[in-house]
Amino acid sequence: MLQNRTATRLVVLASLLSAMILRIMPLPAELFIYNPDWMLLFLIYWAIAIPERVGVGYAWTMGLLSDVLTGRMLGQHALAYSVVIFACVKLHNRLRAYPLFQQTFAVLLLLFISQILISWTQNIKSSIPFGFIYWLPSVVGALVWPAILPLLRLVRRAYNIA
Repeated sequence: MLQNRTATRLVVLASLLSAMILRIMPLPAELFIYNPDWMLLFLIYWAIAIPERVGVGYAWTMGLLSDVLTGRMLGQHALAYSVVIFACVKLHNRLRAYPLFQQTFAVLLLLFISQILISWTQNIKSSIPFGFIYWLPSVVGALVWPAILPLLRLVRRAYNIA
């Protein structure tokens, strides 16, 4: 049992590391505005798939790591990730039962909640106007969700994570 827990933790951390690499990967300015929050998408998947192992603690830790690596105000992503993952853990049975279209819409709402919390914390520091471009990463994140879901499900089944 202990070996399975360790293997599960390593697989989840490896997937979150790959999400972090996708998050900080240098992109041209034209493409950077479309870069979704990969870390949050992967955390949403794991919180829905194995909520008893991936929860608010993972979200807070990965949020702080995102803040450090992206140069944002410390705690900004940690707050947003924690709130979103708390909702995912509480609603995981319902989110699992949704068909893919409804699940994609739910992920879009969760990503919007994260963006709203991040914009709120940014506006505490200084007033920044947010246009349509600010919300594009959430829309793109919802659009890539149908690809992330089977990919991470395949990883979960390959390593026999229940």
